Amino acid sequence: MEITNVSEYEAIAKEKLPKMIYDYYASGAEDQWTLQENRNAFSRILFRPRILIDVSKIDMSTTVLGFKTSMPIMIAPTAMQKMAHPDGEYATARAASAAGTIMILSSWATSSVEEVASTGPGIRFFQLYVYKDRNVVTQLVRRAERAGFKAIALTVDTPRLGRREADIKNRFTLPPSLTLKNFEGLNLGKMDKTDDSGLASYVAGQVDRTLNWEDVKWLQTITSLPILVKGVLTAEDARLAVESGAAGIIVSNHGARQLDYVPATIMALEEVVKAVQGRVPVFLDGGVRRGTDVFKALALGASGIFIGRPVVFSLAAEGEAGVRKVLQMLRDEFELTMALSGCRSLKEITRNHIVADWDQPRVVPRL
Repeated sequence: MEITNVSEYEAIAKEKLPKMIYDYYASGAEDQWTLQENRNAFSRILFRPRILIDVSKIDMSTTVLGFKTSMPIMIAPTAMQKMAHPDGEYATARAASAAGTIMILSSWATSSVEEVASTGPGIRFFQLYVYKDRNVVTQLVRRAERAGFKAIALTVDTPRLGRREADIKNRFTLPPSLTLKNFEGLNLGKMDKTDDSGLASYVAGQVDRTLNWEDVKWLQTITSLPILVKGVLTAEDARLAVESGAAGIIVSNHGARQLDYVPATIMALEEVVKAVQGRVPVFLDGGVRRGTDVFKALALGASGIFIGRPVVFSLAAEGEAGVRKVLQMLRDEFELTMALSGCRSLKEITRNHIVADWDQPRVVPRL
């Protein structure tokens, strides 16, 4: 069957993967209301396309923290990619590099920062969980710097792991053949089998619940890399992130895997954008499956978006070729959306190109 859109990879992944692994990637927290909402909320935003504009040339390129990328579509950190495919993070890194875009490598990757760097050139950021042992954190950050990673994406929404009932039912654990490669030498690379989710037990044992805004400042004393704060959903926290020295914000609800009944990220985006007042770039993570979704996020003020599940599902289905295809399909759809909306560059995408169902009735400006 020919794949014609990103969402079609999920069914293929479900067929191919063991239940425990598919469920780990696919599921959300508790009732999974936010999981559905991350997708559904996009359908409450409609286009106001402008016509009769010369769209023969379209430029999707942008810069992210000063780094040039071919498009505002980037790869979010997703853990343990070798569960999806033997090439795991290697394949994802090569696909991102081939597409001229950025990949964020998860702390809990099944390939190390050094291994991912060895795949060749590419702009890569490192996603960080702060462990109770701060020496572990310092070592990890140093290794990421030495391996040529260009920024740290600090995950701030996980003092404890959300209640993911599929993982509890499946007694989820990392398959014995795999390790959390970044922690291998620190005796933190394995996950015990438990009566619960093995990952939840691991997080309870290792991840620092005391993490607070002072630690964002502390992180800046151990690295000169820019820090993106990942997991912001409110104006209040957006302002605190800027005040704490964040170089950017990723609006994220952790793929709806942490606190259920938080809004879809596309719903939270505009509040965060307004709060930062252009002081730092704001990115969106969660629910993007179409080029139209990318356009909607940019129209609401995002500087770019990150995709997570589409990467692991396409990786499971077709390895590196699958991830390349996902990036290409989203790029093609986004370019088409721009053309049909009358936008030739990212700066031409404005709030006037969309209408959201939470908007006040419009007073149409007279020309």
